[in-house]
Amino acid sequence: MKQERWTPRERLDAVFAFQRPDRTPVLGGWIACPEHIMKIAGVDEETYWAEPGEVSYEAYRRLGTDGLVAIVTPLRRGDYRIVDRDSYARSDKGRSLTEALTEIDAMPTPEQTEDEFDPDAAYKEFRRDLLDGQALSGEMVWMPAQWGTGAKVSWYGQFGYENFFLIVAAHEKHARKLMEVGGARGRLRARLLARAVREGIYPRAVLLGEDICTQRGPMVSPKFMEKYYFPELKRGLAPLNEAGCRPVWHSDGDVRALLPMLFDAGIKGLQGFQPECGLDIDTVSRMKTSEGEPLVIFGPLAVTTELPVCTPEQVRAKVRHAIEVCRENGAALCLFTANTINPDVPLENILAIYEAARDQNELA
Repeated sequence: MKQERWTPRERLDAVFAFQRPDRTPVLGGWIACPEHIMKIAGVDEETYWAEPGEVSYEAYRRLGTDGLVAIVTPLRRGDYRIVDRDSYARSDKGRSLTEALTEIDAMPTPEQTEDEFDPDAAYKEFRRDLLDGQALSGEMVWMPAQWGTGAKVSWYGQFGYENFFLIVAAHEKHARKLMEVGGARGRLRARLLARAVREGIYPRAVLLGEDICTQRGPMVSPKFMEKYYFPELKRGLAPLNEAGCRPVWHSDGDVRALLPMLFDAGIKGLQGFQPECGLDIDTVSRMKTSEGEPLVIFGPLAVTTELPVCTPEQVRAKVRHAIEVCRENGAALCLFTANTINPDVPLENILAIYEAARDQNELA
C-alpha cells in the first residue's frame, strides 16, 4: 500500500510481516558516546548530564530512528562506558565451587518457580514499564531487548567463569538444574512478552539471546547445550512464536556451530553476527528458519571492523548493499549495529547510516 508518509510503527509492522515499506527501518539506542548524542540533539554538556535519558531520546528522534531497543547512558560523567569492572562476569566471584553447588541445591525447582510466579502482578509491572518507555519514545517504537527471555545458559555471570565451567564439565546434576531453572524463568518472561504482543504494545519481533560464543566458537560444548539448554530454549520461545512475535538472536562471536540448534529452537532472526567470524550479510540473508522462511535481520553494521574505520561513503555503500541483498533473498531487514557504538566510531558514519536509509525508496 503506497502512502504519503509511513510512521515508524507502520514501517516496522510491514517489515516484520515481510512486506515492503517506504524505506528500510533503522533501529537505535546503542550510541555509547555522550559527545555524539549531544551534537545530534544540539545541546551542551550541562544540559546532557542534567537529563541524559531525555536528551538521548531527542537525539534518536532527530536522527529519524524507527525503533529503540535501549537507551544507554554512561555510568559517570566524563566517561562513555555503560559498564565497568563490576558489570562483567569475573573468573572468581568470591565463592568456592562447593559454595556454588550448595547455592544451586537451594534454588527453587522449575516447578516451584512456576508456582511462586504471579502472572497478573508481573504483567502489570511489565506492561507499565513498556507504556512508560513508549511515552518517552514518542512516535518511535519502544521495543527494548528482552535478555533472559526463553531460557538461560550463561550462568557464569552469577557464579564466575571458573565455577560455571567446572559445574558444566564435572557436575552434571547441578548443570542440568541450572538449565532447567533458567528455562522456567525464561518461559515466564516469554509469556509476559507474548501477552504484550497480543495487546499490541510490543511489536512482532524481539531482540534476545546470550553471549555464549567467543571469536573461536561456543564457550560450552554444543553437545551439552543440545542435550540440556536448547530443549529449554525451544519451550521458552514457544509462547512468542505462538503469539506471532519473531525472536531475533543476539549472536556475538562465532555462533555458526549453534545455528542449526538455534533455528530448531524457534529463532527467526539474527543480530550481532560478525563478518570477522564468518557471518556477513550475504551469508545471513540467504539463511532460513526451520520452517524454511527467510530471517528477520537486525544489522549488519560491525562496530569493530567497519564503522570505526570506514569512510561515510563506504558506510552508505554497505547500507545500500545490505538493503539490496536482503531484498533479493527475501530477508526482513532493520538496519542496526552489531553492538554498542563507542567513541571510536565517527559521528559522520552514524549519520551516514540514516542518510543511506532515507535515500532508499523501496517502493521504486
